[in-house]
Amino acid sequence: MGKPHNVFDAKLELNKKEKGKVEALPAEEQAAATEEFLAKAKKDVTKLSLAPVAARLNELLDNKVTFATDVIGEDAKAKVAACKEGECVLLENLRFHKGEQKKTPEFMQALASYAEVYVNDAFGTAHRSHASTAGIVEEGLVTTAACGFLIEKELEVMADTLENPEHPFVAILGGAKVADKLNVISNLLEKCDTLIIGGGMAYTFLKAQDGKIGTSLVDDEKIEYCLDMLKKAETLGKKILLPIDTVATYDFPNPIDAPIETTVVPSNAIPDDMMGLDIGPATRKLFAETVASAKAVIWNGPMGVFENPILAEGTKSVAEALAAVYGKATTIIGGGDSAAAVQILGYASKMSHISTGGGASLELFEGKVLPGIACLNDK
Repeated sequence: MGKPHNVFDAKLELNKKEKGKVEALPAEEQAAATEEFLAKAKKDVTKLSLAPVAARLNELLDNKVTFATDVIGEDAKAKVAACKEGECVLLENLRFHKGEQKKTPEFMQALASYAEVYVNDAFGTAHRSHASTAGIVEEGLVTTAACGFLIEKELEVMADTLENPEHPFVAILGGAKVADKLNVISNLLEKCDTLIIGGGMAYTFLKAQDGKIGTSLVDDEKIEYCLDMLKKAETLGKKILLPIDTVATYDFPNPIDAPIETTVVPSNAIPDDMMGLDIGPATRKLFAETVASAKAVIWNGPMGVFENPILAEGTKSVAEALAAVYGKATTIIGGGDSAAAVQILGYASKMSHISTGGGASLELFEGKVLPGIACLNDK
């Protein structure tokens, strides 16, 4: 859970971000800043403990779960040794140890000593090569390695749709940055018939086509990449659909859900002092019409700042479009913000599949091999 510090290791260390902040300070201030960061890190034990998870599991499993207050320490060893048939032991947060991410031999050996069979059902971490997600199997410390029913479903639905989609196949990408989805765009173009691009990443594509995007989010270093992708789509005979109108504002809402005045403008003619924060009504209609004729749809990333009710209409319209083809097309939500948006907007029951893994889904969309899947006995 979370990204805590190595509070269970003999020496508590700063993370990379904290080290950078300390090193940027004058030499005489570095020791005090280090102590301040370390004191804050120790609070991770309370904030990111799995104790509440153990309490919930006991509600679901008739109090058959024992919670270990450490991972490879004396408490965990004793509770695993005392575990009877039909009972479970939940270990404390693995990331309290540096060995989880670093895959240290001592940590992996201690983890592997607890059981004879390894089952991973955490698709959300299957793209990470850590001790518990892949290392103990890769090193041969556990020889029987399987996935659970959730991962099985994730792979059956998503991987199968990516490899053998029904056509027309529509992929929808949103979110803030092109850089986050470079390989996803390229890989999906080879598989889908139409690629819809919305959210903040659309403005880099629009600028690449000489559009005026005002103060909208843009990644100038990826302009050439966007042009390459537009050419690739043309060469492959695929469509890339970009927004044609935009909901624009003078300032980003602060706080994010604050009331804000908006105006709708052409996506390629946003005034110099305005920024695009959602797709406009004409774009919503265009995207919905494209989805209506699809047999398979994959969606990852919101169309705008959906956390603000005024700027959530674009994301909502895409969710509505997918819900409208429920039963006629396979609709897959690729985790992360898209999954959150579908749940918040009340359309979860009208989707074929909502992935539990944002990063893992994206890497699957990229065509990457996921370490947490590759290490299993039967892929």
